[in-house]
Amino acid sequence: MAKLYFRYGAMGASKTSNALMVEYNYFERNQNAVIFKPSIDTRDGIDIVKSRVGLAKKAYILSPDDDAFETVRKMNDTKKIDCVIIDEAQFLTSNQVMQLCRVVDELNIPVIAYGLRADFAGNLFPGSERLLAMADTIEEIKTVCWCSKKAIMNARVVDGKVVKEGEQVMLGGNESYVALCRKHWAEGNLGNKNN
Repeated sequence: MAKLYFRYGAMGASKTSNALMVEYNYFERNQNAVIFKPSIDTRDGIDIVKSRVGLAKKAYILSPDDDAFETVRKMNDTKKIDCVIIDEAQFLTSNQVMQLCRVVDELNIPVIAYGLRADFAGNLFPGSERLLAMADTIEEIKTVCWCSKKAIMNARVVDGKVVKEGEQVMLGGNESYVALCRKHWAEGNLGNKNN
């Protein structure tokens, strides 16, 4: 029986690497896993999913107005889909998460969504909030703060300082975000890296 999985973690937790490895595992078994990403994520190109360690793959794009269920259904009619993988799932709309529930429940295709749980200010993204409410299985992909504690916060760094105000979405990688434990995020403490 298919399930909706939400695998979340802070920045740098290897979520994209995990997604690409899962897709490759399906490929090795002659099964068809497809990778999607929201159109808002253009850091590595509009249709490229790329990990920090250099793994990359072409992806299908989901724009905010796209119906994820209909997109997958039409693809599945052409070539059987064994798994749907979503990278940067925090950028999905709440409606798209519900459409992915239909992919699982009506098409019996597992969906594995990878993304951030919360933004730089500690607020849930709409896609993550809906995934936390609707996923059959929720798994944390862990990473560590500079102090070696578990990092759960995504600190936005501007001019060497942690900021907690601004637009929810600002694309960036290591130059703009650092994973911190809750204590050091609250303190704005980046450790020795930027002090």
